[in-house]
Amino acid sequence: MRERLQETLLACPARGPAADQGVRPTATRGVSLIEMMVVVALIGLIAGVSIPSVSAGIDSVRLASATNSVAGFLNAAVTRAERRQQPLELVISIKDNMISLYSNEPGPARELRMPDGVAIEAVLPQADDAEGLRRIILMPGATVPGIGVQLANRRGARRIVRLDPMTGFPRVENVLTR
Repeated sequence: MRERLQETLLACPARGPAADQGVRPTATRGVSLIEMMVVVALIGLIAGVSIPSVSAGIDSVRLASATNSVAGFLNAAVTRAERRQQPLELVISIKDNMISLYSNEPGPARELRMPDGVAIEAVLPQADDAEGLRRIILMPGATVPGIGVQLANRRGARRIVRLDPMTGFPRVENVLTR
């Protein structure tokens, strides 16, 4: 036991008065350049493998968030027309990637812009419109138009938000892509 203690003391850097007597450590500590390069290469490999799945997850969250926003916007428009007993114009612009709501009351129009990576792909049922605009009038006391707004993300995932003519509430449908 005593011999091991002496070996340990000789291998450690000397402190105090022993440092003046020229006692030097037998091994140096640290990280070599090759070890550091291996660690950096492993971190790069792990990052390279995980980035595509993280990106796909972010695109999926953006599409879900945009779908919920469109459903909420359409629900608010129908509710507003009924509660205030006034006609409203709902304008869906595929070209500008936004939905607007106009009324006869003074004040700014309400707008909903799609987030980056999510686009309004179509308004269902499709109509021939060169401008990419779809105008819908919401009348108080009338049946809600049975329209659908199809959203898509960069990876090709699609969802449709449909206004149900019977209930007036929006519902979300996932579109299966092949």
